[in-house]
Amino acid sequence: MDTLCALEATIGYSAKISVETSGIVHIQYPKDVVEYNSTPMMSCIIENEMYGSWNWDLIKGGTDYVLNNGSSITITSNAASNCTTVQITKLSGNWAGIYKCGFSRGSIVHEASAELKVALLPDTIIMTSSPLTIDCPQNVIMDNTIVVNATIQNSTENYTVTFNQVTSQITAVYPDGTITYSQTLDISCKPTTDYITITVSFMNQKNEKKSQSTTIPVINGNVPVCPEDKSWPKTPKGFTIVIRECPLGRVGYKERTCISPQWMNELDQCVSEEVNQALNAAADFKEGLGVTPTTAIGIFSSLKNSSNESSYSAADLSASVVILNIMFEATTINTLDDSVLRTFLGAASNMLGKDWGQVNTTISYNMSSSYLQSVEGLVSNMNINDSQGHNTQNIEVKICNNVTCNQTVFGVEVKLNQSSGTVNTLGIKNLSGKLNNTNYPSGIFSDIVVSATLQNSTGTNIVIQLDFPINQPVEKGSRIHCVFWNTTLNEWSKEGCVWKEMVNNKSYCECTHLTSFSVLMSKTQTFLPYLNEITYVGTGVSICSLLVFLLIEALVWSAVVKSNLSHFRHTALVNISLCLLLADCSFLAASATASNFMPSSLCLVLTLAQQFFFQAMFCWMLCLSIMLLHQLIFVFHPLRKSVYRVLSIVLGYVCPLVIVSATYVYYKFKNEPYNDTSTCWLKYTSPMVGSIHAFILPVGTIVFMNLFGMGVVIMTLLKSSISDGSKANEKETVKSIMKVILFLTPVFGVTWGLGFLMLTLDNTGTIGDFMQYAFTITNSLQGFFILLTGCFAEKRVRDEVLKMIMAGAPPIKGKTESMKNLTTKTTSKK
Repeated sequence: MDTLCALEATIGYSAKISVETSGIVHIQYPKDVVEYNSTPMMSCIIENEMYGSWNWDLIKGGTDYVLNNGSSITITSNAASNCTTVQITKLSGNWAGIYKCGFSRGSIVHEASAELKVALLPDTIIMTSSPLTIDCPQNVIMDNTIVVNATIQNSTENYTVTFNQVTSQITAVYPDGTITYSQTLDISCKPTTDYITITVSFMNQKNEKKSQSTTIPVINGNVPVCPEDKSWPKTPKGFTIVIRECPLGRVGYKERTCISPQWMNELDQCVSEEVNQALNAAADFKEGLGVTPTTAIGIFSSLKNSSNESSYSAADLSASVVILNIMFEATTINTLDDSVLRTFLGAASNMLGKDWGQVNTTISYNMSSSYLQSVEGLVSNMNINDSQGHNTQNIEVKICNNVTCNQTVFGVEVKLNQSSGTVNTLGIKNLSGKLNNTNYPSGIFSDIVVSATLQNSTGTNIVIQLDFPINQPVEKGSRIHCVFWNTTLNEWSKEGCVWKEMVNNKSYCECTHLTSFSVLMSKTQTFLPYLNEITYVGTGVSICSLLVFLLIEALVWSAVVKSNLSHFRHTALVNISLCLLLADCSFLAASATASNFMPSSLCLVLTLAQQFFFQAMFCWMLCLSIMLLHQLIFVFHPLRKSVYRVLSIVLGYVCPLVIVSATYVYYKFKNEPYNDTSTCWLKYTSPMVGSIHAFILPVGTIVFMNLFGMGVVIMTLLKSSISDGSKANEKETVKSIMKVILFLTPVFGVTWGLGFLMLTLDNTGTIGDFMQYAFTITNSLQGFFILLTGCFAEKRVRDEVLKMIMAGAPPIKGKTESMKNLTTKTTSKK
């Protein structure tokens, strides 16, 4: 028997335990004021042996809260000793008040109550300062005056409050139940100081302390800063400024980080008062305070009502997802009945109908994953008796208690054989596109995510079959994948799931486990091993090769550019290499940006840079191709330098600039996304839809024209061989053709034709995998191939490089004068 459940336990503990008696019910509780964060226990005992039920309530602020098990409280009952106990695992100001225990049997109720006195400390301290930053002129030591505020919930505790050891008093009391302590401090401004820390401390009657600090940035001399922008003050680089001011009817804060010389986007965390009240109620519910179906319905009703308002913001959406997650965690301790289900589904459905695009991509991914897990968990944790289920605009729920379950949610047929238990099937619309799909960047996901959970089952082997209707035709080169949402990695995975083709335009998804499922149609294979590693390594090699090539061109330019033809060729090669170098650097920067939190503006700049430099590279390739064709066809009409210069500048740089600008303006005007923020590259929506086609179509045209140019060169060589007629010349012709292909393929971008073949051919199987690797290797190493063919394979450039190396080498010992003369003569002949 628990000692606190025996009335005799008070003997010897009179200094610690008091007893309140009401009739035959006795409540034992700590007599003295208990410390903050302690773990007090109270017990309630009935004298006679009776059978009935116990309940606990907490009365504070004139409101009666029903108590139940939660994250901060544990309630136990002992029928043998006719007692019940309340154990508070972590005491805060939330638990101070009058505790009432009641024993009921039929219509008879016995009650007793007692007050738990707590030495309070603030649960939350909000600090602000005026000004928000300090400006210290260079080489000047001066004093600054700063007003610092600390706001807490009003309390009966008589705190001793100090700011940096200076005592303060209450300066303001607000209608919302908060009080503010203020202190004016003189701060010495030193040029060597980057920031100043102000600390406020609250001490209660038990001499317990709780402190909170705020950092005030200091602007020293010529440090990089972000300029003043409306309510945001001038701020040094690397600091985040928090402004705790919100529009009327909203509470919270706004913050902004300076990355100098620009500000990052403002993060608005001002939520509506209704959502904030629901958030506080959900936190209490999770702790064990006010745990009733009525409270839960009130929380979800607030979410449903606020999501119908036109003022519903990104901050409201984010807070609503947090509330769903809190309620999910709370229901793992206290299950709810289906009286809550309809209100909960209505609120969750409304949230999916809002614009999630206004939220930062990284935050949106976390929100959508938390949303899915919370909705799935809440449905699983509710006692739902209605086998017909419930449905809303974006969520549909079906319940099955049969041995064989065959249900349909939003047109998706779900089949599951189980030995026992209850199957909860959940269909969710408008969610798959909000989840993190970066490991399937070219995938077109089904609009429906299906979740299936099995409760109270004794079976171990599970096989679930899902028939997803495919709303678009399966094109060549496409694969359909059956995937599930991995809650540990927060990404889609194929482990334990396979796709099998069926008739009637449906995909058959079969899995050996239960969770949230979807199917996607992928245009390209992005799941081959080491493909990303090959891309990054090859691109790095290309960047180094292009730097070497440009350096060599700069050193040998005057020696190798002796004619108009060589001038045209080397000018084109240098510009091709320069554009490819900048394009590869932009690509690597975009890859790093897409995998980390970065401003969307930087992602946009990198997308624009990639499109421009890649298209400029192809345009310069076209310049080289046109020049070569002109020299072959118009042999006696050489191209003038002035004509070539104008043609190359217009075609090489002006045309790409026009294409990129027109693409961006067009999608901005249509209010459609120009780039994909998850990859920092152009957007692909569907065939012939998306900004990617503004890149594919011009590049495809140029590659086709360059192939045509190569064909003309090869035909010219064949023609000269046929007119000669000798076998020796035929061999030379074959060699010449091979040289043409090897020399012109890198600088004409012919390897990019593999990419266009992958778009039109069926890429499944071994051939498709081979083409993926071939395309990745050849194109990532394009800069390396340009170095080989444009530099080391050209005799004149090679000789000049060797001459420079020999000129810089020490003389060989014992070299005779005749040998020197021979070397000089040989060189002069060349």
